[in-house]
Amino acid sequence: MNIPEHAYIEEDVLLVHKPVGMSSFDVIRRLRPILGIRKLGHAGTLDPLAHGLMIIGIQSGTKKMDDYLKLPKVYTASIILGKSTTTGDQEGEVLEEKAVIKADIKANDLEAVVLGMQGEHSLTVPIYSAIKVEGRPLYWYARNNQEPPYIPKKPMNIESIQLLDHYKSGDTYIVSIRFEVSSGSYIRTLAEEFGKRMGYPASLKSLYRVSIGQYQDQHAYRLLEND
Repeated sequence: MNIPEHAYIEEDVLLVHKPVGMSSFDVIRRLRPILGIRKLGHAGTLDPLAHGLMIIGIQSGTKKMDDYLKLPKVYTASIILGKSTTTGDQEGEVLEEKAVIKADIKANDLEAVVLGMQGEHSLTVPIYSAIKVEGRPLYWYARNNQEPPYIPKKPMNIESIQLLDHYKSGDTYIVSIRFEVSSGSYIRTLAEEFGKRMGYPASLKSLYRVSIGQYQDQHAYRLLEND
């Protein structure tokens, strides 16, 4: 299968679009027979329920991934206001539900709350993340029903933020936000922080990674689920 030249940003670095439902490792696994190469790596994972841009290193390009990993990223996130889950997205079990009162949305001035999140935050990382605590990734503790010794906090910088859309959906409220963030920022955590500022539990409904640094998802090789 031919991969278009525009998807290569270097001879050994490739832009790939990950579809919803595929893990980051699935992307590597699907690319191996397409490229005819086993040695592949990536510059940052995307959750299975998310879609969008991944940067893939091919053979010697795997050594360059740390540099790409440090680049800022742009996401558009659809957030469910009124429901939190164990994973921070819709894969987990419901932790809390609270019917959203439309008057609260008006009283809090939704756009002002969104814009007020711009800047640096020190926030707890998601329990379902690859951050290691005493040699084990946090998700290991979660999947084995064990309490981690501690859950670390990380600086997460929102360089710019924009309210895109919002509407009522049953007892919940759906809010779409564009985030431009520093490397290492967890959008699930930022969605939960947004909920706290609005006075409601919150979780991600969907997530799209638009870009990494100057590199845009629109230029990426479109990996399909049946590849």
